[in-house]
Amino acid sequence: MALVLHYVDKNGEVVERFVGLVHVSDTSACSLKEAIYSLLSDHLLSPSQIRGQGYDGASNMRGEISGLKTLIMKDSSSAYYIHCFAHQLQLTLVAMSKKHLDVEDFFCHVTNVLNVIGVSFKRRDLLRHLQAEKLEQLLESGEIHTGQGLNQERGLQRSGSTSNERNQAKYLLSEIITFKFIFMRHLMLKVLAMSNELNKILQKRDQDIVNAVEFLIIIKKRLQDIRETG
Repeated sequence: MALVLHYVDKNGEVVERFVGLVHVSDTSACSLKEAIYSLLSDHLLSPSQIRGQGYDGASNMRGEISGLKTLIMKDSSSAYYIHCFAHQLQLTLVAMSKKHLDVEDFFCHVTNVLNVIGVSFKRRDLLRHLQAEKLEQLLESGEIHTGQGLNQERGLQRSGSTSNERNQAKYLLSEIITFKFIFMRHLMLKVLAMSNELNKILQKRDQDIVNAVEFLIIIKKRLQDIRETG
């Protein structure tokens, strides 16, 4: 578990500091609370001075009865809980994708393709080779650009080998060359590119919530335009 403090110094400046990592074998709310209090104590910091707390949306974190935020608020009523904005956006995208069958099918096929490729080092090497050749052609033509965080390889999970891999691969190939899959790929590329812009703003260290809200309104309008005229 990582602990980061966000506070105001004597000059009135907002400061963010990484305090440290704590190994927790048990992720229950009580164990996490004890680990946080212990780390604060090591730095001569009092839990009673906590004015805010933020985690992801896991039940052991935000539970109203026995979640970590509730346990800490019982000790310090001023320790208001704020759900991580970027994680809220991610949860919203996941929830919405599951409500649309075509989108859910698209991500299911993508996951299965990654699993089929990831089970074999030979397949992964072949994919990387073809991807490198394609990337070089796109860079030379100016269609894409280099930079930090761009054109990186995504993770390929290694799964167990099964006897029907060849049949599965043929089935997946027949699915990913269909018009519906290709259409969804282009659609998701546009939607996720927009949400990624918003996600970066929400994670900025010098985040301005007013600008973030204004950008959210712009993104919603762009998505509505795609729905109506895209």
